[in-house]
Amino acid sequence: MSLVPANTPDNPTTGPAPRKLWSVGTLTYTTTGLVILFCWLLWGDFTWSMKDRAILPTMQLLLKKFGASDTFAAVVFGSLPNILGMFVGPIVSYKSDRYRSRWGRRIPFLLASTPFMVLGLIGLAFSPVLGTGVGKWLGLASVGLNTSVLMFFLVFWIILQLASTVSNGLYGALVNDVVPQPLLGRFFGLFRALSLIAGMLFFGEIFGKAETLYVWIFLGLAALYGFGTVLMCLKVKEGEYPPHVPMDEGRSTRGFFATVKTYFQECFGKEYYLWFFGGTTLLGMSGIPSALFGVFYSKSIGMSPDTYGKCVMLTYGISLVLAYPIGWLADRFHPLRLVIVTNIVGCLVAFASYFFVHDVWTFGVSMVASGLIGGTAVTGGASLGQRLLPRAEFAQFASAGGLLYSVSWILLPPLIGIFLDHTHHNYRYTFLMGAYLGFLGSAALLVLHSKFMALGGPKNYVPPE
Repeated sequence: MSLVPANTPDNPTTGPAPRKLWSVGTLTYTTTGLVILFCWLLWGDFTWSMKDRAILPTMQLLLKKFGASDTFAAVVFGSLPNILGMFVGPIVSYKSDRYRSRWGRRIPFLLASTPFMVLGLIGLAFSPVLGTGVGKWLGLASVGLNTSVLMFFLVFWIILQLASTVSNGLYGALVNDVVPQPLLGRFFGLFRALSLIAGMLFFGEIFGKAETLYVWIFLGLAALYGFGTVLMCLKVKEGEYPPHVPMDEGRSTRGFFATVKTYFQECFGKEYYLWFFGGTTLLGMSGIPSALFGVFYSKSIGMSPDTYGKCVMLTYGISLVLAYPIGWLADRFHPLRLVIVTNIVGCLVAFASYFFVHDVWTFGVSMVASGLIGGTAVTGGASLGQRLLPRAEFAQFASAGGLLYSVSWILLPPLIGIFLDHTHHNYRYTFLMGAYLGFLGSAALLVLHSKFMALGGPKNYVPPE
């Protein structure tokens, strides 16, 4: 990565034209250096995205293969990761913001979590072998060897999720520390594009063989993630950070409970950030009904898995083409405005879908339209936290948002399930649920936007402290 001092020629009229420089903190990049930075960060993102896109669907197939109940699967995939995130994410983020080392404040944590990520992936690859062998050795055949296999899956899944909680939160914080703010939208547009490419590669080439090739899938992901993340951490350099100054120096951070109190006072003690967290959490919740029950809805109206998969691929393909332009729009008009407009349109589509979706064709149209609008919101809003939250304590504030999101994922899915059971699985109500939550989230962000403008708007904004 090319880092150069921010100087200009003594006589610019006779010397060569000064190179364009980009700065963030103590880091200054030439255009070439910026391109190199993007390449390494996006390489790290690609390894993460391949893992993220492949693990969940492969695990879903395996748990069913080894006789897991729907309740077990729901706890493993829904509640458990978010419970871990509630406790681990805030602690690591809080510590990272205050950590100082020759390697920076994010990279040491990313490197430390990588061996555990690799261990979790390798463990998942060999859980059937370990479970069967240990089950026979302990004489569990009468109970069922599948139970032993599922227990090994659970152990290594927990290890994987703990490592994922650390790396997921701090990768975004690293981007915030090393990417110039005027380019964050375009960077996250490229980020989204690579994630979509990873999804297309997995679902198009590998997913159909996951039940038989799962060992090689997990081992391949372990090698790719381990090598890719370490290489990214070695190539990306963080700048120098000033000594951490708490937002309120009068608060004590000695002892666990004092630290927790300070964390909540700083993150939730100002009305401005309450509107931010409330709006973004509600918008995140608006996607839960379709994420959980979209496949069930498609089956209830007779859509084949092949057709459903083709709709997903079509959505990914179009979103891939739009990813970078959407990132540019976010930089040009600000991600907050883009998220508000996009989500209002998405809510209108959801309301229309409730009244007009009755068959495979109308469901497919709604699915693609909703996917594109939701993808636009995700891509356009990817840099929203980086643009609005305090830079010095970004990871801490981002983890607070993740904390609320985790709570919503723990509480909302069971409530939706109970409601749908009482309506005899009338999945059309998922459109109304998503629309109402989306409108509430958009309304909260409109209030946030008015306060954002009062704090200087896109050109002169300073986060309140």
